[in-house]
Amino acid sequence: MMLRQPAEWMRHGALWSAWPSAADLWQEDLDAARAEVAALYAAIADVDPATGQPRGEALNILVHGDEARDSAAVALAGLGATLIDIPFGDIWLRDTAPIFVVDDAHRLAAASFGFNGWGGKYDLPHDAGVSRAIAAASGLPTHRFDWVLEGGSIDVDGAGRGLTTEQCLLNRNRNPDLDRATIERYLAEQLGVSVPVWLGEGLANDHTDGHIDNLARFVAPGVAVVPEARDSDDPNTEVYRDARQRLRAAGLEVVTVPSVGRLENEDGDVVPASYMNFYIANTTVVVPTYGSRWDDAAVEAIGRLFPGRRAVGCRANAILTGGGSFHCITQQVPSLPLEEI
Repeated sequence: MMLRQPAEWMRHGALWSAWPSAADLWQEDLDAARAEVAALYAAIADVDPATGQPRGEALNILVHGDEARDSAAVALAGLGATLIDIPFGDIWLRDTAPIFVVDDAHRLAAASFGFNGWGGKYDLPHDAGVSRAIAAASGLPTHRFDWVLEGGSIDVDGAGRGLTTEQCLLNRNRNPDLDRATIERYLAEQLGVSVPVWLGEGLANDHTDGHIDNLARFVAPGVAVVPEARDSDDPNTEVYRDARQRLRAAGLEVVTVPSVGRLENEDGDVVPASYMNFYIANTTVVVPTYGSRWDDAAVEAIGRLFPGRRAVGCRANAILTGGGSFHCITQQVPSLPLEEI
C-alpha cells in the first residue's frame, strides 16, 4: 500500500488543533497564547460577516480539562468549532497528530508515526498517544509506523517532492538505527516523497532540531519559498543562504521573502521566529507576525504566492514562548476528491 500526503494548498475537509491548556507550561503567557490561538482559528474559520457562517474550514480542537473546555467555548464562540476531549501534553499537533494521506485506492487515511518528545527533550504526558487517539476519533483507516517522524520536519508539494533538513531527520536522537537511504524509502512509501530535497541546518535555537516548516515551504509544485536576511545582525543569514543554494541545486524555483530578523526573548536569547510557519487554509493563508519591521512586507509577499486566498497576519509572540507558531499547532485533513484552490 502506497500512501501520499497531498500539498497543503489542496482543499481541506477539516483542521485538527489544540487549545492551550497547561497552566504549568504556559504560566504567565497562557492568556496571551490563548488570544493568539483564537485569532488564528478565526482567520481559518473565516466567518462570513453577511451570514455569520464559517466559509473557511471546520475546526476540530482538542481541549484538556474542564477549565480549558469552558475557556475555549467562550473564546471560539461563533466559529463552529468542535471541542474534543483528548488528553495531550501541549498544543504542537503538527508533530503529535497523524499526517492525513491518500492511499493508492484514492481513499483518505491517517498515517500515525512514532513520537519521542523531539528527541527526548520534552517528554510530556499523553503526547505520545495523541496521534492514535486522533486517528481513532477521525474514523479513518489508520496506518501505524513505529519510526519517529514529526509533521513539522517534512513539507511536500503533492507531486513527489519533499523538503526536510539533515539536522532533524538524520539526527541520532530520533531514529538512531535508520540511515538516509532507509528514511528516503519510508518517505516514498508512506508520504509519496519520491524526490527528497535535503536542506542542512534549521534556525538558531530551534528546539525541534531544525524543522523545515520554520525554514522553507512549498507554495506550488516545484516552487519553494525561503526567507532572506535583510538586517546585518540576522542570526540565520548563512542558514538562509545555504537553504537557497540547496533548493536551486535541486532544480527548484526559489522565491524569497524578508526574514523576521533578530528577535530575542526577555533574557536576551535569540528565538526561532519565522514567517515560514504560515498555515494555508481554504480561504486564507495565515502568517505569524512578531512586531518586526518586516511583518507587513512578509505578509504581503506570502499573500502574493496564494492569489486565491486572503493573506492574514496575526501576532504569535506568546505562542512562540512555547517554541513554535501557527503551522506547528495545526494539522489539516484533505478533502476528497482532491481539489486545488
